[in-house]
Amino acid sequence: MPARSSHSFVLRWPDRQTVERALGAWLDEEAPRHDGLRRVGYFGSYATGTWGPGSDLDLVAVVDDGPAVAGFAERASTWRTERLPVPADLLVYTQSEWLRLITGNGAFARMLNTGVVWVYCREDDDPTGPA
Repeated sequence: MPARSSHSFVLRWPDRQTVERALGAWLDEEAPRHDGLRRVGYFGSYATGTWGPGSDLDLVAVVDDGPAVAGFAERASTWRTERLPVPADLLVYTQSEWLRLITGNGAFARMLNTGVVWVYCREDDDPTGPA
């Protein structure tokens, strides 16, 4: 988590490299807990290098479609993001939802198409494809 300097009131916020290392360790523990996980990435200020004090980590996960997949609002609730060094917002899409989203014309779709840094990709998933 953010830390104060021992002799001042300056708040030091974790940099991108620190967050990426922590994200990798977190995924080593978290990914096996989620059947059907295809890939995980981050976007937003940490991906663009514009993070600063108070920035959160914007995460996206893509999972297989299936009858046991919870609704969109509930999917992220089973992930333990509180162990990351900064607050995190996680969006969990099914494969079909993800494909519909990124083929759309909106600004969010355009940003996701070019702005996600993928940090986990299942072996049978094409890391250069749309997920």
